[in-house]
Amino acid sequence: MDYTLAIENAPETIPGGTGILLLHPSIGETDRIDTDFLKTDTDHFLVISTRTTAREVEQKLEHYDVDESRAVILDTLSVERGYSRRSSENVHYVSSPDDLDGIVEQTRSFLESHEGKLRVSVDSVTEMAYYADVDGAFEATERLLDLLDEHEAVGLFHLSNEVHEEETITRFRDLFEGVVELDVDGSVTCEF
Repeated sequence: MDYTLAIENAPETIPGGTGILLLHPSIGETDRIDTDFLKTDTDHFLVISTRTTAREVEQKLEHYDVDESRAVILDTLSVERGYSRRSSENVHYVSSPDDLDGIVEQTRSFLESHEGKLRVSVDSVTEMAYYADVDGAFEATERLLDLLDEHEAVGLFHLSNEVHEEETITRFRDLFEGVVELDVDGSVTCEF
């Protein structure tokens, strides 16, 4: 199964099971790339949010005109921060961004309970590494990529290229079949 990819300078399609690393500056405008990825050629998608709450993700989807009826959101911040949580069919929670097993299991559950073309956005791996550690985030990323492969889904994994050492960035790069690099000026380069 192939998926259409609406990212400039990237291939028109990618095969199911493909993970893409989105390298971006800390203040980079990733929302446009993320939402274009999620709303194109998709039956259902999961947003794993380690940076913002479910409510903020919903606002982003609405702002960029993404069909929220296809969305499942995994909020990793609200429990830890003591925010009110409204669980629903499409919003799930884990205790914190370093609950990596919980994140992987919620992703497995999403992929097993939905059919068709499935996409996953991990926003962001940098936060997972910040809350847990780089090794934990790396291992969780490997497990998530295995799940994408198993279910013929595709994923976009955010990683800030300003806060990690070059060795760490290279280590993550090597996991992915595709790398999209967002520059400070908004230009996009791709390696597939």
